[in-house]
Amino acid sequence: MKSFFGEFKKFITRGNVLDLAVGVMVGGAFTAIVNALSNYILKPLINWLLALLLGKDTLSELFTFLKRGYDENGALSLENSIYIDWGAFLNAVVNFLLLAFVLFCIVKAINKFSEMKEKAREEYLTEKAAVKKYRGEGLKRSEARARYAAELAREKAEQAEEKRLEEERAAKAREEEEALAAQKKAEEEARERDNHKLLEEIRDLLRDRG
Repeated sequence: MKSFFGEFKKFITRGNVLDLAVGVMVGGAFTAIVNALSNYILKPLINWLLALLLGKDTLSELFTFLKRGYDENGALSLENSIYIDWGAFLNAVVNFLLLAFVLFCIVKAINKFSEMKEKAREEYLTEKAAVKKYRGEGLKRSEARARYAAELAREKAEQAEEKRLEEERAAKAREEEEALAAQKKAEEEARERDNHKLLEEIRDLLRDRG
């Protein structure tokens, strides 16, 4: 029995189990937030716009009757009718798109934050390794950090200069292409004018002989 409870304690205190439990709880709360944003803020606005465009008060009124059914008073009854409920379908589509869009925006923001965090971590580890290397050469910590900062600034300046030169080369290449295209167009226009002039001369010559 003691061994059983020991294994159970080891199981529930494992990192992945705790992470899974936290993920499930946070996921449930997060789902409620997303559903609230979708159902109570975004969905009414989109439903109103769609209903306005389709000429109905709400999407729930969009039906295509295949067979109309009536109640005992002669009034149209949905329960007795066979119909296509376009409103329910559009509502489902709107809900899906809204939920997917909200999740996309949130995941994109989280990924962006994770990238920034990972980049900061890599920069910190790089600086730490460089400072350790410089201190091994006999420099003080402040001197090592200053040297690393100077090298980093020089590297960024070189990258900026390389980017500027690359942009200049690209701009020059575009200018050369545009100049070549303009020259080609001018040559074609001149050739067309010469051909037109030659045809006129031939026409005048034939007219004189006739």
